[in-house]
Amino acid sequence: MRSTGSDASHVPVLVRETLELLAVRQGGLWVDGTVGTGGHAEELLRASAPDGRLLGLDKDRETLERARERLAPFSGRVRLEQSDFREIEERLGGEPADGILLDLGISSVQLDSPERGFSFQVEGPLDMRMDRSGRETAADLVNRMRERDLADLIHEYGEEPASRRIARAIVRARDEEPIRTTTRLAEIVRRAAPRSRRPGLHPATRTFQALRIRVNRELDALAPALERAASCLRPGGRLAVIAFHSLEDRAAKEAFRSLAARGFRILTRKPVRPGENEVGQNPRARSARLRAVAREEEAA
Repeated sequence: MRSTGSDASHVPVLVRETLELLAVRQGGLWVDGTVGTGGHAEELLRASAPDGRLLGLDKDRETLERARERLAPFSGRVRLEQSDFREIEERLGGEPADGILLDLGISSVQLDSPERGFSFQVEGPLDMRMDRSGRETAADLVNRMRERDLADLIHEYGEEPASRRIARAIVRARDEEPIRTTTRLAEIVRRAAPRSRRPGLHPATRTFQALRIRVNRELDALAPALERAASCLRPGGRLAVIAFHSLEDRAAKEAFRSLAARGFRILTRKPVRPGENEVGQNPRARSARLRAVAREEEAA
């Protein structure tokens, strides 16, 4: 979750900790590979003033336009492009970066927009595409996948123990009528899943997470993609990754271990978590985990 609040007051998570781990300073070239609506990018530009530059990427055209508005005061120092962070190397064009930030997952703007179909709390089309030029939607998945494959998907990406029961209920429901809305799917899952042991966790949370991850291919070759991003750093440059569930965090941990054997230094022995004050102000920050790695300086 990249930010929270209304359109005018997005609050990025772990800002102070991120700026410290990236060692942001005046000048330099900084990359926000998941710029969202620009919350972290704004702080990076402030901290690198007056002449630091920022490359911001996001595959969601709509949130990118919001970032463009937010970052307008820095227009001479920022370049925004619709692109997946896996294309950082190509977008940099060979210029090394001083620091790269990847805030994985879904932004609050996406979650809070019913027409995007990410939330089970309000009715909307069962879409979930971050890049709406993509073809496959969550509705396509739940209405065409075989029961067994659907159960495996919910179990693998959602880590849902009741995945088979939920998949069975989805198939039965779609046989009566195709599943097209978020609220209908949420109700099907609610009836099929046992009550969660975690207070406040909606029974549909893990199923919606699994579908979102699959639709947007969020975990596809994630660890190698993080390693490629790190290779774009100058000597002494740093990569910070904010993950919001265990699968993303596991990929970051795996990538950093691999990098540690190839001239990089892990800066976070354990992931950095938000403090009580931040979670109190922004409950969606609760699951955030921040890891960072630095490229070793070249020998003199």
